[in-house]
Amino acid sequence: MRNTLKAAFKLGVISAALLAPFATQAATAGPGAWSSQQTWAADSVNGGNLTGFYYWPATQPVHANGKRALVLVLHGCAQTASGDVINNGDNGYNWKAAADQYGAVILAPNATGNVSSQHCWDYSRTSHSRSTGHEYVLLDLINRFKNDPQYEIDPNQVYVTGLSSGGGETIVLGCIAPDVFAGWASNAGPTPGTTTLQIGAVPSGYTATNAKNNCLSLAGSNSSYFSTQIAGVVWGTSDFTVAPGYNPLMMDAMRQIYGGTFTKQASTSVATGGTNTTYKDSSGRVRTHELSVSGMSHAWPAGTGGQNTNYVTSQYVNYPLFVMDYFFTNNSRAGSGGGTTTTTAGGTTTTTAAGTTTTAATTTTTASSTTTTVAATCYTSSNYAHVTAGRAHNSSGYALANGSNQNMGLNNTFYTSTLKQTSPGYYVIGTCP
Repeated sequence: MRNTLKAAFKLGVISAALLAPFATQAATAGPGAWSSQQTWAADSVNGGNLTGFYYWPATQPVHANGKRALVLVLHGCAQTASGDVINNGDNGYNWKAAADQYGAVILAPNATGNVSSQHCWDYSRTSHSRSTGHEYVLLDLINRFKNDPQYEIDPNQVYVTGLSSGGGETIVLGCIAPDVFAGWASNAGPTPGTTTLQIGAVPSGYTATNAKNNCLSLAGSNSSYFSTQIAGVVWGTSDFTVAPGYNPLMMDAMRQIYGGTFTKQASTSVATGGTNTTYKDSSGRVRTHELSVSGMSHAWPAGTGGQNTNYVTSQYVNYPLFVMDYFFTNNSRAGSGGGTTTTTAGGTTTTTAAGTTTTAATTTTTASSTTTTVAATCYTSSNYAHVTAGRAHNSSGYALANGSNQNMGLNNTFYTSTLKQTSPGYYVIGTCP
């Protein structure tokens, strides 16, 4: 009997040791405040060192793998990271709340040099390279955070977004490093191959095919990574600085690059004024979004609580929350590494008259020889139905999942989400059969 108990005890110790590496641990909490100004890599083309700020939230990441997303945010011409993106006096671009909600690390650098005498990003440079200029210092910045274990960054959740020249540089980065960026979203950004003198109108004869070819040229041997990338654009219908036509043109180019056939989805209205249109590929995955904001001029749409001056507006959609919802909902890479996750139907599936699908599911995660099983119940319906059923709640026009407070998108009948109930009263955005 004693030998049996001793053997059982040893087996338990060994089993615990084997299981430990695969247990999901809480991510290290950050200070929940913008950093002081940092100094990073030197820019041999434009001069000076890259400087800027980062935000490391105290909240936990929302992705099931326990890793944080990393978002690079690029200011526009005549703006600075300190005065406009992070501005502690008026919340600037309004990224802090979105970072807290998703547990994401945000990077806000200043453009090196003094491009166009307005501290612009050099999106129109004729010889972009991952080893020099703005592309080099920005990719170096990404690597510094991605490779530092304290931030616990998921390399499959790296994104970039920006306004104006920052939007143009966003496109350049998305094209030149599709292996790095799982998604990007440009705000009024001119397309690759155009000059600063052409921002006011799309050049005659310049088409989506031109933009496609320029983007593919930047990608070179990394073009295969476009197969899992997503992209988006946002612009104001009253933008008389950068021609609105650049935005849908670039999304057309990206769909050509992503390949296959695409289906335009029904456009949805944005509560603060505007229309969003998404396109799904042949596999049913949303790959691009086009958000036109009615009446907005050339500005970053920070939404309520954000800055309302110097090309930033608080009068329209909260784009940080909007685009984070887009990135997290449609990311095609996150979860592809590590163990193998298989979801099987462990019960019955019923469809109610309201269009809600309820699935009793069992999720099995396999890493080496270890299997962990967690029961969950999933619900798929419009965000309005989720709120009505008590699985989510309304917050400033958005539906937030109860418990996790994940942003599901606008609270209306057009947005559809799948919520996974992981414990009583606690829901997360999930994928279920």
